[in-house]
Amino acid sequence: MMNLATTTLAATTTELPNPLIPELFEIFWSVVVLALIFGAFFRFVLPKMNEVLDNRAALIEGGITKAEKAQAEAAAALEEYTAQLTEARAEAARIREDARAEASQIMAETRDKASKEAERIAATAQKQIDAERQQAVVSLRAEVGTLASDLASRIVGESLKDDARQQRVIDAFMSELDATVKAEG
Repeated sequence: MMNLATTTLAATTTELPNPLIPELFEIFWSVVVLALIFGAFFRFVLPKMNEVLDNRAALIEGGITKAEKAQAEAAAALEEYTAQLTEARAEAARIREDARAEASQIMAETRDKASKEAERIAATAQKQIDAERQQAVVSLRAEVGTLASDLASRIVGESLKDDARQQRVIDAFMSELDATVKAEG
C-alpha cells in the first residue's frame, strides 16, 4: 500500500499546475478572442474613426481657409476704408480752403460794396448839405437884405423901397460879408 500511496503522492506532486502560467487551452482561446476583437476593430471601428478624423481635419482646414479669406477681406476693407478716409479728409480740407477763399472774396466784395455805398451816401449827404447851404444862403440873403435895407433906411433916413437900389445895397453888404468870412477862414 505504500506503493499506492507513494504513486498517488508522486502523481499529485507532478500534476500541480503553476499559478503564474495559464493552461494551454486558455492561451489559445484568449488569442482567438483577441484576434476577433482586433479584426472587428480594424474592420469596423478604425475606418469610422479615420473617416471622422478626416472630416474633422477637413472642417478645420476649411475653417482656417475661411478665416484667412475673411482676414484678407477685412484687411482689404480696412485698406479701402483708410483710403476713403484719407480721400475724405483731403476733400474736407479742399472744401475748407474753398470756403475760406470764397469767404475772403465775399468779404472783399462786401467791403467794396460798403465802401461804394458809403461814398455814395457821403456824396448824397454832401449834395444835400450843399443844397441846404445854398438854400440857407438864399434865405439868409433875403432876410439879411431886408434887415440891412431897414437898417440902412433908418441910418440914412430915406426910404430904400426901390427894388433896384435895395438889391444893390444887399449885394454890396453880402459881398462885404463874404469877404470878411473868407478872410477869417
